[in-house]
Amino acid sequence: MNTGEDTQGLRKIIDLTRLISLFILSVHFYLTCYQAFREWHWTATFTDRIISNFARTGLFSGILKPKLAALLFLAISLLGAKGKKDEKIQRNSIAAYLLCGLLIYFLSLLVFYLQVGNSMVAIGYMGITGTGYLLILTGGTSLSRLIKANLNKDIFNKNNETFPQEERLLENGYSINLRAKYKLNGKIRDSYVNIINPHRSTAVLGLAGAGKTYFVIRHVIDQHIRKGHSMFLYDFKFSDLTLIAYNALLKYKNNYKVKPTFWVIDFDKIYHRCNPLDPQSMEDITDATESSRTIMLGLNREWLKKQGDFFVESPINFLTAIIWYLRKYEDGRYCTLPHVIELMQTDYDRLFAVLEQEEEINALINPFISAYHNKAMAQLEGQIASAKIGLARLASPQLYYVLSGNDFTLDINNPDEPKIVCMGNNPQKIQVYGAVLSLYVNRMLKLINKKGKLKSSLIFDEFPTLTADLIPTISTGRSNLISVTIGIQDFSQLKKDYGADHADVITGIVGNVICGQVTGDTAKKMSENFGKIMQNRESLSINSSDTSVSKSTQLDYAIPASKIAALSSGEFVGIVADNPDCKIELKMFHAELQNDHAAIKKEEENYKPLPTVADVTEQDIQETYKCIKGDIERLLVNELKKLRDYELSDGPDDAKTDNDAERQQAVSM
Repeated sequence: MNTGEDTQGLRKIIDLTRLISLFILSVHFYLTCYQAFREWHWTATFTDRIISNFARTGLFSGILKPKLAALLFLAISLLGAKGKKDEKIQRNSIAAYLLCGLLIYFLSLLVFYLQVGNSMVAIGYMGITGTGYLLILTGGTSLSRLIKANLNKDIFNKNNETFPQEERLLENGYSINLRAKYKLNGKIRDSYVNIINPHRSTAVLGLAGAGKTYFVIRHVIDQHIRKGHSMFLYDFKFSDLTLIAYNALLKYKNNYKVKPTFWVIDFDKIYHRCNPLDPQSMEDITDATESSRTIMLGLNREWLKKQGDFFVESPINFLTAIIWYLRKYEDGRYCTLPHVIELMQTDYDRLFAVLEQEEEINALINPFISAYHNKAMAQLEGQIASAKIGLARLASPQLYYVLSGNDFTLDINNPDEPKIVCMGNNPQKIQVYGAVLSLYVNRMLKLINKKGKLKSSLIFDEFPTLTADLIPTISTGRSNLISVTIGIQDFSQLKKDYGADHADVITGIVGNVICGQVTGDTAKKMSENFGKIMQNRESLSINSSDTSVSKSTQLDYAIPASKIAALSSGEFVGIVADNPDCKIELKMFHAELQNDHAAIKKEEENYKPLPTVADVTEQDIQETYKCIKGDIERLLVNELKKLRDYELSDGPDDAKTDNDAERQQAVSM
């Protein structure tokens, strides 16, 4: 009991035991060095008689037995010793004291082999033995001052923040399975990141160099082609991912019932041509509205946050009218984006005279025609000029050539004609290429999100560089076997380009999240999403003579934001979704994804280059460019001629209003 009486009694026992140890050692010295004591006249008959009685007990027979007995009582006295705790005392120094003390204590016997007088032998023996005894005593008392609780063994709390993870390989016809290793209580274990339901979409986050492409996206491409998916691939840094997709198709082409065709859209090096405004895919005017909105928001990304404003919606409506007019004209003969651009650049007199002939777009162009007739040119320019200026940036012969062709359609998951379509971007030309590629993406999303199609995989590297509206596809594409994988460096990217509300929706409806190194609010949000786990806690209290350790458990973040901000390349955290028929209890992971670097390097060295299509010369590009301009000019001349003939057939006696006079002026041009 820790009471005053018990403490005092323990102290007396310790003192008595230590005195017994000293007494045994003293008697041993007297008996062993008796000749020296006699020479010093330190003997007496009474003392000799008492000590001889002790000697008869057998304890002092020999030299080692009494020394061991003295050491035993010293050890007993040290067991109950309590000294003031000292953080500076180290185990190494205590061990040194004890080891040196024991060596000196027992090796002092060698003194008796010296050829010197009795006095020198006695002094040497007692001095050396006493020194060893004191060293043992010093080391033993230091033991009681040592703080045995070591709370600094895990200063970064790594062991506490480990948790069990899924170690089974769970695979199906759609899954993405990534080999990994993770730590659990200081041990490294094998595991798998099983995305068994990619139709609930996957977000891959990580700053530049975190390993999104190398450790995750390349495996999504390879495994989905191996399992027979049609695919759309947005390759921001063309042609890194496109090469992976092409060679994967060569490797696994026999896994498809119908071998898919491979198509590449790139504006720097022309491979194939595709018309995103294909008239066969534009069923009603809402398709034209969606296309015009995509183009204008892609060219003016700040408008994403201003949708609904007058000077944002006006140019979108005007572009919608142009697109739908060309869609209706001769059954879409000139329904391409280059023709739209050229028609929009026409002067207002001729343009409005032609557009008025199409009844379906009257509601769209009426505000512009009214402003023109009322001479409100400042308002008219404010409504239309932003559209004309933005689209003028796309007036490139190479873009015209690619956008006006029709090598393939965008229905990639057509069971009869499956496709793998790769679209490349150029980081130095994002502002121009991004709008056109976004148009391709939105038109493709409209075509594939239907019943009865093949399973398909949509992969977007650096998704924020596009202005595609993925929300409907992520929300409803699951039932149509559409897997969406988006690569993002940071949620702040989405907020910057799409606005906070739109970005929050995208990040909130994604079912699978694989997150590499991110910082700031993104790391904090990820940490909160991963939740808390039960962790052990220890606290140490030190007083003058004792220490006390308190242990407890409490809920704390399984993966703190600081840890997410310090992840190494290839190290990812995340959470996966499961299926009703395949439950995953351990959905959360913090692991290092495993790649066979040597095998990947060897595979890349053996990659076959992208197939070369028919050489496209500069002359071909320029001829197409001039042909498109000529098409629009012929359209205007023909339509104005028809209008002039119609006006003449009505007769000159009709009452002419101001509007009629202006129309007549346009017709006569």
